Amino acid sequence: MSKYYVQSGTLRTVVSAESTNKAAIWAVHQAMQQVFPIDQDTPTNEPRSVLAREVLISERGFDREDATRFATMQVVSQWNEMVTTLDRLERMLHRAA
Repeated sequence: MSKYYVQSGTLRTVVSAESTNKAAIWAVHQAMQQVFPIDQDTPTNEPRSVLAREVLISERGFDREDATRFATMQVVSQWNEMVTTLDRLERMLHRAA
């Protein structure tokens, strides 16, 4: 896995991922957990990240002109599909148990 510098609005994070797209989804996941906490360990009193229209990903650092760019809404949509699928799988496992 590679190390990616991901930024959008006030969000700046470094993540390990298999691709730029997966790094973008993970960063959006971090931001969305502030709004919709998925687990009890999510801090609720830290400053909130605000995403911009684009998510920028680079293997070289922040504020790079050559960063890969994704529309934030596209990444949020992919994140939503992932969370929905995980929720559906969890419900299936509980029914099977």
